[in-house]
Amino acid sequence: MTKPPKTDRRAFAFILITLMLDAMGIGLILPVMPDLITEIQGGSIGSAAVWGGILATTFAVMQFVFGPIVGSLSDRYGRRPVLLISLAVMCADYLVLAVAGSIWLIFIARVVGGITASTYSTAAAYIADISPPEQKAANFGLVGAAFGVGFVFGPAIGGLLAEFGTRAPFYAAAALAGANFVFGMIVLPETVTDRIRRAFSWRRANPVGALMKLSEIPGVMRMLVLFFIYEFAFIVYPAVWAFFTKAQYGWSPSMVGLSLALFGIGIAIVQGGLIRFALARFGERGTIIYGIGFNFAAFVVLTLVTNGWVALAFIPFTALGAVVTPALQGMMSKAAADDQQGELQGVISSAKSVAAIFAPLAMTQTFWAFTNPVGIWFPPAPFVLSAGLMVLCMAVFLSRPRALATS
Repeated sequence: MTKPPKTDRRAFAFILITLMLDAMGIGLILPVMPDLITEIQGGSIGSAAVWGGILATTFAVMQFVFGPIVGSLSDRYGRRPVLLISLAVMCADYLVLAVAGSIWLIFIARVVGGITASTYSTAAAYIADISPPEQKAANFGLVGAAFGVGFVFGPAIGGLLAEFGTRAPFYAAAALAGANFVFGMIVLPETVTDRIRRAFSWRRANPVGALMKLSEIPGVMRMLVLFFIYEFAFIVYPAVWAFFTKAQYGWSPSMVGLSLALFGIGIAIVQGGLIRFALARFGERGTIIYGIGFNFAAFVVLTLVTNGWVALAFIPFTALGAVVTPALQGMMSKAAADDQQGELQGVISSAKSVAAIFAPLAMTQTFWAFTNPVGIWFPPAPFVLSAGLMVLCMAVFLSRPRALATS
């Protein structure tokens, strides 16, 4: 990969740090949320879990609704102001969570947090702006790598900081967001020029309107459907992994944490580096076919393995299929016009958010159906569902028009 100019490298680093902080910010606060909710609201751990689910769903819904809006705003007013304002608001939001004394204040803060986290679309559009067409997919892989790093370190750091109290992780998250805001003020140039600037339109700045407009690009709608199905299937890991491994292997929380860390490290390595070899060898089309096929095989293996140590050793290898999302993003980004990059990434963000809303429900209900005392005992059932969805992904991809399949 040809290195970008120095200014672009620093801006690129800022974007990756921002995306990593998005993942870390969520992970930082996860370990303390049960205790925080119980501390504020009282009641049992079960009632705290109900509120935790409400807060998580609210966060995802806000990302779904505001992804295209924030992306379209960046197409009109520029990536720099949208990113910097979001970071400043994110910093303030974490400080509110650090001092919140009621569950409703936490709820409002999670609403605001979901909106600020919608800057994923703007960050991805910035990467599209500064990446040559042949490097888009590989650079989008770094987006996944940044999330992988955040996924590994966020919960670990949050758990350590929890030793200093339930509010400590929020102060840490605020400090990280504030420091990155200062860094962005120094190094982040604007990439939206008058050539690609586009007037803001509410008609297009909503998930449905933006989707209808992007559907005019040949092949993009089918790619978005594929993206949604793939994300839906892949969410099986965060949705049921802790429950599945406890039921199947009798793992302790520390073993679950170790396995998730290994998975996150694998994702970072694959999407940050190995994907470049796959793209060079197979092209975007071949990389997507390989990734879907490998994920199908990984899900099948996880349904068959009954030894916990074998499963733990296999976990890093499951990440080898995590090349589909960046390759898809690269393919769609090359098909969209320069003034549609924010809009496109906003719709992609919304598709990811819809999957994050509904997939956990489907996966956990499937797990419950095959682990309740009166039914058939088969804890790997959600992975069978995900394997089936990989077959559907392959069918959707191979049956699509080849207009986007040229690389």
